[in-house]
Amino acid sequence: MLVVSISGSPSTRSRSGVVLKHAAQWLTERGVGVSAVRVQDFKAEDLLYARFDSPEVVAFIEAVAKADGLLIGTPVYKASFSGALKTLLDLLPERSLHGKVVLPLATGGSIAHMLAVDYALKPVLSALKCQEVLHGVFAIDSQISYGDNELGGDLDELLTQRLHDGLDHFLLGLQHRTNARHKEAGGHLKLAL
Repeated sequence: MLVVSISGSPSTRSRSGVVLKHAAQWLTERGVGVSAVRVQDFKAEDLLYARFDSPEVVAFIEAVAKADGLLIGTPVYKASFSGALKTLLDLLPERSLHGKVVLPLATGGSIAHMLAVDYALKPVLSALKCQEVLHGVFAIDSQISYGDNELGGDLDELLTQRLHDGLDHFLLGLQHRTNARHKEAGGHLKLAL
């Protein structure tokens, strides 16, 4: 199984990035391959001018096409997800999330921003034909502390538990999709014989 982790934060130091790193480590420990992508990895001009022929954009589209699922992390700004993330998602072909499992992870200053994923991000994912967007994990900034460890910081106990619960559902969704694909491939093979 392969997952693409997308960090939508334009900041080098990012709480949503810390949450994504914790999630990636959890998945890696369970045998899932995780490929990390950050909006900072792209030239601003490539995103703003929708340069589909940019090598970084081409590699991103190919990585998403090969993935079984996506982790999408974003800070919440002005009651919505990051604008930089929106410009990146706009570069994906229309049906690029068909058959993929998506777990949104968002961070914000208060619980007042909790519904930003439902009202802002999920409609964009739906437009990309994602059929399985899981209930996201929202973290208040105070639940994440920056640190010098390999993950960039630590999560408090409550957030850690909620993240692990969300990842359990995500992993089950990935396994279900993978099993369904194998059955479908086996069925095609039998028909071909």
